[in-house]
Amino acid sequence: MSDRKPKNIFSQGAIPAIFIAESIQKHSSQTAIGGHSIFLGQVRADETDKGKVRAIDFTAFEDMAIEKMHLIREDIFAKYPLTCMHVHHSLGEVKSGEICLFVFTSSAHRKAAMDACNETVERLKAELPIWGREVMEDNSHQWKVNN
Repeated sequence: MSDRKPKNIFSQGAIPAIFIAESIQKHSSQTAIGGHSIFLGQVRADETDKGKVRAIDFTAFEDMAIEKMHLIREDIFAKYPLTCMHVHHSLGEVKSGEICLFVFTSSAHRKAAMDACNETVERLKAELPIWGREVMEDNSHQWKVNN
């Protein structure tokens, strides 16, 4: 294990585009990086039997999710030659069209960055204790099924 400490991946509400842009810009001084891979998860306005989704209200077992994300991060760093990885997930209500997940990996070469980003997204979706409650246009709600 490395000496990296678990990082809080959560923030309230949607992830602003300016935050994403500033995160990218901060890496311009790291000239050994040759490739970044970014995944942005956006809330869809799905049509369900209960109506159209207007938002998702995210909840989590935060401490458990942060610790599990740290273990995933360590696994990914052991498997791929990454320079860095950043993961941000929304809590609370995020409206359709807004960003709720931002995964950002960097490496000397694009393939490692892309593969690591993809695996990180798949693992966090499958392994982290995070739930989304779909909020319909009429304010009724139902638990979202991950797919």
